Amino acid sequence: MDIKKIFKAVNHKNRVAKLCFMILGVFILALNYNLFLVKNEIVIGGVSGLAIVFNSLWGWNNQIFIYVVSFLLLIVSFILFGFKKSTPAILGTVLYPVMITFTHPLAEMLSEYFLFEDFITTIAFTSIIYGIASGLVYKMGYNTGGSDIVMQIMCKYLHMPEGKATFISNLVVVLFAGAVLGVNKVVYAIIILYVSSLIVDKMLIGISKSKLFIIQSNKLSELESAIIDDLKLGVTVLQAKGGYSNKKQDMLLCVVPTNDYSLFKEIILTIDKDAFLIVNDCYDIEGGTIRTKGYSLDNIVRDI
Repeated sequence: MDIKKIFKAVNHKNRVAKLCFMILGVFILALNYNLFLVKNEIVIGGVSGLAIVFNSLWGWNNQIFIYVVSFLLLIVSFILFGFKKSTPAILGTVLYPVMITFTHPLAEMLSEYFLFEDFITTIAFTSIIYGIASGLVYKMGYNTGGSDIVMQIMCKYLHMPEGKATFISNLVVVLFAGAVLGVNKVVYAIIILYVSSLIVDKMLIGISKSKLFIIQSNKLSELESAIIDDLKLGVTVLQAKGGYSNKKQDMLLCVVPTNDYSLFKEIILTIDKDAFLIVNDCYDIEGGTIRTKGYSLDNIVRDI
């Protein structure tokens, strides 16, 4: 198996479409920055967040600061990681500052239409837009450079996982902003980061439309028969062995539509009240039996 060839094929698949969606995502990020974050001095981390702090302290121009620091970080990346590993960061590092400049007049024009009486509406808008835009960029396999380069440096030299490095770098910026702009700004930033991270997760892995059941029972044959013959669902028999008892026993694996979760669970526990169930969200299913449109476990049960 030529994994490099496969990786290259995957990487080039729908490349133009991915690039267009990435540009759209960066455009929305930049517009959100000018329209909500700068106007309200809310810092959610990164180089653009530091720009807001230094603008408040000494009046430094936000856009110039982002250009200078982003390009300096890109140079550092080339020095520490080399050209090949730094190449993916070039597009985001160049495009994001350019989009901030490009969307600035548009944000000025739109600002009067996004003035809300309660600040929580502003926070909600910012969180949703930031989450959707970030999700678009990440889903297409890109990033916006800047703080992502800082994260890579921390990973390499402080031996941190990516998630922890990103959290710490953003936390330092947010706390610094809180010391300058006020504690309430930290609270707003935390809300935005939390809500937007949920949206990014949903965009990357999707919304769970099914539940994955793993069932251990002494009445496995009855359950298997009920699932296949009566409930018209597919099931897989897994061979398992107890870690403590070393006893071999089969288990059932079954995917159930989310709206049928409660009914399916009650049916299983009615057949065997001592059944051991493990239930997880199932985000994606490829292949297997495709249910007809309008399939419902409730309708199947009513017809029995």
